[in-house]
Amino acid sequence: MLKVADAAPPQGPVRLGRWPQVCLKRSLHTPRVIASIRRAAHLLLHPRQLWRSHQRIAIGLIVAAVLGVAAIVVGYELLKRPGDVHNEAAIEHFVPQKPTPPPPKPKTVNWPMFGFNPARTKYMPASGVKPPFRLIWHYTERPLLEYPPVFARGKLYAVNNNGTAFALDARNGHVLWERRIGRLSASSPAYAHERIYIVNLVPGHIVKLDARTGKILWKHSLPGRAESSPLVLGNTVYFGCEDGQLFALSTRNGNVRWATTLGGPVKSAPAYRHGVLYVGDYGGHMNAVRASDGKLLWQSGSLGPGFGGSGQFYSTPAVAFGRVYAGNNDGRVYSYQQSDGTLAWTHSTGNWVYSGPAVASTPTSPPTVYVGSFDGNVYALNAKNGETRWERSAGGQVVGSLSAVGNIVYAAEFTNKTTEGWDMKTGRKVFHYKTGTYTPVISDGRRIYLVGYSSINALEPIRPKPKRKAKPAPKRSAHRRPAHRAAGRAAEPARAGRSGTGSR
Repeated sequence: MLKVADAAPPQGPVRLGRWPQVCLKRSLHTPRVIASIRRAAHLLLHPRQLWRSHQRIAIGLIVAAVLGVAAIVVGYELLKRPGDVHNEAAIEHFVPQKPTPPPPKPKTVNWPMFGFNPARTKYMPASGVKPPFRLIWHYTERPLLEYPPVFARGKLYAVNNNGTAFALDARNGHVLWERRIGRLSASSPAYAHERIYIVNLVPGHIVKLDARTGKILWKHSLPGRAESSPLVLGNTVYFGCEDGQLFALSTRNGNVRWATTLGGPVKSAPAYRHGVLYVGDYGGHMNAVRASDGKLLWQSGSLGPGFGGSGQFYSTPAVAFGRVYAGNNDGRVYSYQQSDGTLAWTHSTGNWVYSGPAVASTPTSPPTVYVGSFDGNVYALNAKNGETRWERSAGGQVVGSLSAVGNIVYAAEFTNKTTEGWDMKTGRKVFHYKTGTYTPVISDGRRIYLVGYSSINALEPIRPKPKRKAKPAPKRSAHRRPAHRAAGRAAEPARAGRSGTGSR
């Protein structure tokens, strides 16, 4: 056996891998090797001569080529992007719902959590909240506002990207309090019973604040970062964590009630309907978890972008019509059966769908899913079967969730940082505003609060001034007499009265 010490090293400083490379280079330049390469190249360039002189080798090469092409075709078919799903059996299980009527002229309506309600439909029925608007007040500061505020009892609550939570007076935009809760945040707070709940990316924790003062009441550390906007139901707060768990904590003291491990990091916010939480994960699964004890009821996969990749759910789902709707980073919008997770349909867009859908049925528009895409478009899809009702350009990449107020659906675009609004039924563009980045607006039933890159803008509908009622014109007889004759006739009874004959 040749030992390393017995081998003569090359001259000069020794570098890793130098000697084998030198030996290989020398061996490739020997006359015998060069001649063999030339003969092989000649035979390949002249297949007839190869067939006459080396028939077995030629057959082997043909078989290898056929098998190689077949392997490429089969591999492509297995790994290519799957087509969209259109499951007729599941589509027939669609549950229509009557449109939600707007409240009877309330003073204000709370928008207490991301997505407006526990089902995260992101739709508020509100009559009269429509363009044109006028600016009431404008609040701004430098840190990014990636997620919208929530509204409750005349106040707005938000947390910026630098981890500072704050409260504004909704009447005038004045700051009521500020509280530093972390170094990096990307979620909306949740309001319940004069308390605010906020999750944090850095450090990974959840905090409970007094809504009146901003005082921290308790803090619970997490095993990972969290940007899943919390949901409060009763005395429990629910949210996801990037360690792959869905958490349920006591609102009283922050103790863990249960934690369920899902198929990957949980970045989206859980939605709730009829005792069940629905949330996607970065393993490409949509999950249904029982809210009372954390039991995983069903878990359904996504199609993925092809070539072995899996889809990822960043989009917060919306639950309506017996379905769970969500966008996926594979560029599709998904519709799952709420009862068992059966995939009813998918709809492909031109790029990632980070956007959480807004879902609504209104007195003027049928059940529809409204969602944006990185391809720069906003899609209105038939909620039952996924067919396109209308599609409009937003003018730039749509990264954040959509929201709908009254009969208008709003989207913010990231490229030029503007906000647009469309009629929900027709797709006619009815609104444009000079600022916007992620999630566009929330509402209190009277105004909209539009979110820019680092600003909040209170906009109020411009109501037309009531027209003054015109005084009714005096009635005139059908056969008008000449003025001098009418005056003469009117004077006769007066003269008769003064003469003592009287009148009837």
